[in-house]
Amino acid sequence: MSEPLLGVIVSHAALAEALVKAVVVITGLEDALVAVSNDGCDAESLTQRLTDAVGGRPAVLFIDLPGGSCFTSSVRQTRGHSDLAVVTGVNLAMLLDFVFHRDVTPGEAARRAAEAGGKAIRVPTA
Repeated sequence: MSEPLLGVIVSHAALAEALVKAVVVITGLEDALVAVSNDGCDAESLTQRLTDAVGGRPAVLFIDLPGGSCFTSSVRQTRGHSDLAVVTGVNLAMLLDFVFHRDVTPGEAARRAAEAGGKAIRVPTA
């Protein structure tokens, strides 16, 4: 790929912004992720926010919940675009993996991120 993938975190309220800040603090990488919130907008406005955030670049859209406005707008955004992929259930572990592996296709990056995020979810035993 010629340019690294962009990660777009799409969430309710300020969750996306907080996740971007956490990744930047941990990694020092400031150009890998963009935050999009559905706060105060309808479906059309959210779609425009997504279009602006992606900016025509190959990207993975990381969604907070597998349903609702963030999810449906993001899935609509990817229709007909093989250079976009969606992952739901965003967490810090998947984003950290993603920012260091942005030289693959969006589909590969999405699968890899989902696997890393899933492995990070545990119930510790005493």
